[in-house]
Amino acid sequence: MRPLFLLLMAIVLFAAGLLQAGEQDAIRTAGDVLLAVLPASAAGLTWYHHDFQGTLQFARAASLTLGVTFGLKYLVNEKRPDGGEHSFPSGHASLSFCAAEFMRKRYGGSVTIPAYAAAAFVGYSRVASKRHYTHDVLAGAALGIGSSYFFTRPWHGWCVQLDGGSRHGMLRLSRAW
Repeated sequence: MRPLFLLLMAIVLFAAGLLQAGEQDAIRTAGDVLLAVLPASAAGLTWYHHDFQGTLQFARAASLTLGVTFGLKYLVNEKRPDGGEHSFPSGHASLSFCAAEFMRKRYGGSVTIPAYAAAAFVGYSRVASKRHYTHDVLAGAALGIGSSYFFTRPWHGWCVQLDGGSRHGMLRLSRAW
């Protein structure tokens, strides 16, 4: 019941953001809404599983992600496509991909594809709204994924992971004890 509630809340927030936005700003607003939904979903999963260690791991990963992201923003101070400052790297992308990678590595399974799809849309929305260049989004994604990968350990439940290369693919089922 709780996962269904969380999913419904995410959909309501997403739809409300789209309805408030004009046609020009719909993509940007949707990206902003998903920026809030992804970390909330990651935190919600730790709450749902009564996973205090997961909460700490996500907090550490998000803290490192945001610290490095904002440090680089002020160190590099690249101009944005719309003329603003502090473009590199994208904070939206770094936090979104941090949450997506946390959910993938900690819980795996059915959350992986939707989480990464939502994070990719957040990155796309930043480029489409001319707030970032593509390399800003890619750098932010790498920071978020890297920090979550470093701090996150698989949950003690079952974990389903996809792996593949150019000539092979596999599905890995594992359980941490």
